[in-house]
Amino acid sequence: RTQLLKKNDKKNFVCMVSSISHGGGASYVAKNLAAVFALDKAKTSMVIDANLYSPSLDELIIGDAETGITDYLSNSNFHIKDVVYATGIPRLRVVPIGDNSEGAAEYFSSEKMQHFIDEIRSRYTDRYIFIDAPPVVDSSEARILTEISDMVLLVVPHGRATSDQVETAIASVDAEKLVGLVYNN
Repeated sequence: RTQLLKKNDKKNFVCMVSSISHGGGASYVAKNLAAVFALDKAKTSMVIDANLYSPSLDELIIGDAETGITDYLSNSNFHIKDVVYATGIPRLRVVPIGDNSEGAAEYFSSEKMQHFIDEIRSRYTDRYIFIDAPPVVDSSEARILTEISDMVLLVVPHGRATSDQVETAIASVDAEKLVGLVYNN
């Protein structure tokens, strides 16, 4: 948390968390980072589930989630408030993936997605946003999401990734946006 705040001069930010490979623990790291930020009473956080291949943030939501980010992006009748859900942690909100995952790469690169990020970021200047993304090497969605993120954190599953895989993942991210690697066991 301290390193991320230092990197962005203590201003709010959008941090994409992506794994080197499937099952590498990016969702786990994204959830825990968002929780740590929310536990600071001067901050709020939000985690957006953008992992189409392995969504997992529904478990944080209190009650049922009927709509998510893909529904919001594909349907003009939805508003931001329709896809943001409370969790069991005060000051932590979740945006689940939703049901409409067909064509999500186009949705994530849309002007509406940029507007969504800008709106939730500017509405709450104390809100830190984490995007739980699919593996950066294997998905076009993750590479698209790096464009709307201020920083990217890569998760390396301990003992399950080669140095070549790590180097390929690092090379696929803009060097100025890469904030580091987390080794997950």
